[in-house]
Amino acid sequence: MMRMFLVFLALVVVLTGYVAWHLWRLTPMGWSLKLTVVCIFLLWMLSFFVGFFVTERVPVKVAVVCYEVGNTWLIAFLYLFLIFLLADIASLCHLLPKAFLKESGVGLLSVLAIVALVMVLGGFHYHHKYREELTLHTSKPLEKPLTIVLASDLHIGYHNRKAELARWVELINAEHPDLVLIGGDIIDRSLRPVIEGDYAQEFRHLQAPVYTVLGNHEYFSNVELSERFFREAGITLLKDSVAHYKGVDIIGRNDRMARRRAPVSDLAAGLEGFTILLDHQPYHLEEAEHAAIDFQFSGHTHRGQVWPISWITDALYEKSWGHHQRGTTRYYISSGLGIWGPKIRIGTRSEYLVLHLNNDPL
Repeated sequence: MMRMFLVFLALVVVLTGYVAWHLWRLTPMGWSLKLTVVCIFLLWMLSFFVGFFVTERVPVKVAVVCYEVGNTWLIAFLYLFLIFLLADIASLCHLLPKAFLKESGVGLLSVLAIVALVMVLGGFHYHHKYREELTLHTSKPLEKPLTIVLASDLHIGYHNRKAELARWVELINAEHPDLVLIGGDIIDRSLRPVIEGDYAQEFRHLQAPVYTVLGNHEYFSNVELSERFFREAGITLLKDSVAHYKGVDIIGRNDRMARRRAPVSDLAAGLEGFTILLDHQPYHLEEAEHAAIDFQFSGHTHRGQVWPISWITDALYEKSWGHHQRGTTRYYISSGLGIWGPKIRIGTRSEYLVLHLNNDPL
C-alpha cells in the first residue's frame, strides 16, 4: 500500500510540474502574474494533501471546506493536463499555432474557461440522481411480488452531508420498497462527521428493512465503528452471512479488504429462494455464476467518476458499470449513488436501481 502511494505521489508531482510549467508559459504580462497563477495552482494542489491530515483535527465545518476545496483540485488538474497534452500534440502536428501556448491571454482565458465550465456542468450532473429500473421473473416461490431498491457507494461524511442523505432517503421511500439493499461504502473515509451529525437518524426514516455489506471504505475508516453505526441506524450488516425475506435469500459477502472471507459457493449452499448476492467489489464474477446465484449487485468502481478515467475502469473490470449476464446469473454493477472526493460527474452518473421481482406468469 505504501509503495503504491509513493508511486502515485511521484506521478502526481511529475504531472503537476508539467501543468505548472504550461501555466507559467501561457500566462502573459510578466513574472508577477505568472508567479501568481502558478502559486494559486500549487497551493490548491497542496490543499488536497493537507486535507488528509487536518480534517480530523479542526471543526467539522472547517474540515468540510478543506475536503471540498482540496478534492475539487483533482478535476481541475486532470483536465488542465489533458488540455495541455492535446495542445502540445496539436502544436507538434502544426494544427495549433505555437503562439497560442506561450504568453497568450486568449489562450489562458480559454483554457481556464473550458475547465471551469466542465467542472460546473459536472457538478450539476452529479446532483441529478438517475433511476435505473429492472424487472426479473423467477420460478422460485415468492410470498408476493417485491420491489427492492439497491444503491451503493453513498460515501457520506465531509462532503455528502446529512441534508443530502435526507434527499436520498426521500427518493428511496418514494419507490415504496419492500427492501433496501446497500452494496457497501456507506461511509466515506471518516466516521467523525457521521457520528457528530447523527446521520443514523436519517437512515431510520427509511420505510423498509435495510441490509448492507462492508466496502473497502468501511475498512479505511474503522470497521468496528462502522458496524456500531449500522446498528444505531437500524441497518442490518451481512458479513459473510445470509438473510431471508419473503422468498428471497440475501447473501452479504465480506469485502476483499478482509483477511478472510467465505467463498460464494459456501454462502449459497442449501439456499432454495431467489438469491441476491451483495459483493461490494465486482471481481471474479464467475464465482456467482458457478454458485448459481440469481442476481448479483456490486458497486465500488464509480465507473471512474469522470471521463477518461472511465476508460481505465472499463479495462480493469469484466464489467465496470451496468447490466451484465453470465449463464443464468444476472448482474448490476452500480456507478454509485454518492461519490468519493469531488462532487463532479463527467461521462458517468449517480444512480440507484429499482428491482421488481415477480413470479413467472402461469
